[in-house]
Amino acid sequence: MPGAEHLPDAEATLAELALRMRGAVAHDAALVGIYSGGAWVAERLAALIPGDHPVGFIDVSFYRDDYSSKGLKGRGRRTSIPFDVNGATIVLVDDVLYTGRSVRAAINELFDFGRPACVELAVLVDRGGRELPIEPTYCGARLAVAQDLSIVLSRDEGVLALGVERAD
Repeated sequence: MPGAEHLPDAEATLAELALRMRGAVAHDAALVGIYSGGAWVAERLAALIPGDHPVGFIDVSFYRDDYSSKGLKGRGRRTSIPFDVNGATIVLVDDVLYTGRSVRAAINELFDFGRPACVELAVLVDRGGRELPIEPTYCGARLAVAQDLSIVLSRDEGVLALGVERAD
């Protein structure tokens, strides 16, 4: 199994993602991070890109299309969107984009809060392997990873790191 030494530095990838978003993201766009890694990335991006970007968090556990067969993974977290979604520009933020199913679930839940004017997608890493026609608007890095491996984002004292583990 390849080790973390074969993955890009997460902090450098985050800086690259922020650079790609500067000037392209609306100055009042809200960032909504998908728990857990996407929440960390959204918090960091809000500070790195110019503008006033309120931050919310979304838990897609109950909106996943595999919920009935797999149940909850880990512990559920409370969705928190402390701003009006109606008419807003929303940037969904996730750590790793793979099949597109988490993003689809996030969009479904987001629309329960209102009808945004626009929804964009920012991801730290796009690993390919889409099962749904979903593409990121902003991407820090694109990687090819074997299907039996997962890319995981961890945070230690505020510093982000990418790693790999065997997929479930």
